[in-house]
Amino acid sequence: MNRLTFKQQLGNTATVVWDIIVIGGGATGLGIAMDAAQRGFHTLLLEQSDFAKGTSSRSTKLVHGGVRYLAQGDVGLVREALYERGLLLANAPHLAHDQEFIIPYYKWWQGPFYGIGLKLYDLLSGRLSLGPSRVIGRQKVIKALPAIRRDGLKGGIVYHDGQFDDSRLAINLAETASEQGAVLLNYFKVTSLRKDGNGKINGVSAKDLETREAYDFQAKAVINATGVFADDVLQMDEPGARPTIRPSQGVHLVLDASFLNSTSALMIPKTADGRVLFALPWHGKVLVGTTDTPLNDHSLEPQALETEINFILQTAGSYLQKAPTRADVLSVYAGLRPLAAPQKDTDSTKEISRSHKIITAASGLITITGGKWTTFRKMAEDTVDTAIATGGLKAVPCATQTLHIHGYTTAPAAPAPLDVYGSDAAPINALITANPYLAEQLHPRLPYIKAQVVWAAHQEMARTVDDVLSRRLRALLLDARAAVEMAPAVAAILAAELGKDKTWEEEQVKAFTAIAAHYLLH
Repeated sequence: MNRLTFKQQLGNTATVVWDIIVIGGGATGLGIAMDAAQRGFHTLLLEQSDFAKGTSSRSTKLVHGGVRYLAQGDVGLVREALYERGLLLANAPHLAHDQEFIIPYYKWWQGPFYGIGLKLYDLLSGRLSLGPSRVIGRQKVIKALPAIRRDGLKGGIVYHDGQFDDSRLAINLAETASEQGAVLLNYFKVTSLRKDGNGKINGVSAKDLETREAYDFQAKAVINATGVFADDVLQMDEPGARPTIRPSQGVHLVLDASFLNSTSALMIPKTADGRVLFALPWHGKVLVGTTDTPLNDHSLEPQALETEINFILQTAGSYLQKAPTRADVLSVYAGLRPLAAPQKDTDSTKEISRSHKIITAASGLITITGGKWTTFRKMAEDTVDTAIATGGLKAVPCATQTLHIHGYTTAPAAPAPLDVYGSDAAPINALITANPYLAEQLHPRLPYIKAQVVWAAHQEMARTVDDVLSRRLRALLLDARAAVEMAPAVAAILAAELGKDKTWEEEQVKAFTAIAAHYLLH
């Protein structure tokens, strides 16, 4: 993908009419662009920041049906998510894989209680099941999870779900959409909605935040897929409109692998306040979370609350032999779930739907809210179907159920750090062959190399140090201090590849250091 090439494809905006314009470059928007382009629609996606800058790069890294939603009786959502889980693992095996989870139990009745629930989970998975759940004894739990607290341990239940790299998948979705013919532009902010004399939306006005150029685009259908920012776009359409989004914040702490010391993940099904908590291996570290805190506002860089941090540390400490402290936290990150707002006032996120919802305004603006990463493909399918009806487009059926995501390969995974690139690992290795210095590691505590920065700049539309260290690489989430120390080297490489000067380098390092401060516990 190349930003300049995409801009050249915009053509004469006075005459070009897009079939579909998508506002928002997170999981939902990228999935919609991929689906729409695959059906043959002339598709443009505009993102105000970087792809997956917000919620879509800050998840728990799970492709799952949602065990807790089953406990809440939402069987339909679980069945749909389990089906989509199976499709994603089949279509993006370089990024999504089977992960074994263990639920330890300390009271005898918990074994059959959770075991029966997970058998229903297995049943709902159908032919796309990742393997049957089973009850195991105390010694097998200790062998699989040597770091588990052993006092009072009775046994455990093993089950399977999916794990993935969220922002890497987002970039691959953008590449897949591009291959299908879509035009995608990051750092392109929609400033207003354009309407005809009857008040019907027929396009958008936008600004290239890099060049400050203003554009007017025409479209048959406009889709608002901006996640927690959906109400901002709805206010452009109808000032004073009732909010449709109630953000819920999820916080995660990243620890050294020694705290879990296992390839299996730990699942705590019910914490002191009724939440679910995970401790799972991810890119050589341990990810612990999440929280579920209702908020009244939103931000591109949400910050973890002290109560959330303490909750995770205390809960993890009660299940692990070595209790983590603040000093052990390598990184802390927060993400906002774009949950559909309830019709009544409530502070309980349990009453807020995790299912997606599509709203078509009187003006014709289509808004997609709610949902989660696992169901992004189905959300896109439903939204494009709505756009066909709203925009008077040709009725072309969805075919993304079997569409391989960019990077798809059935070959053995490349050695770290290139394993997540799938088929792109070969051309990255070709860069190293041509320029051996690109094999140099960027930091001794993380596996990333210089070639990945060059690749991100030329092939993945990375425009800033934050784009590289937060989303093309996962350095900021895995070890925030190491990421800050890497920033000057990454800025120098990016400047050389993008034709920027020394002043730009210095500004980038300063900006990234300010962002990274929120990922560090002081």
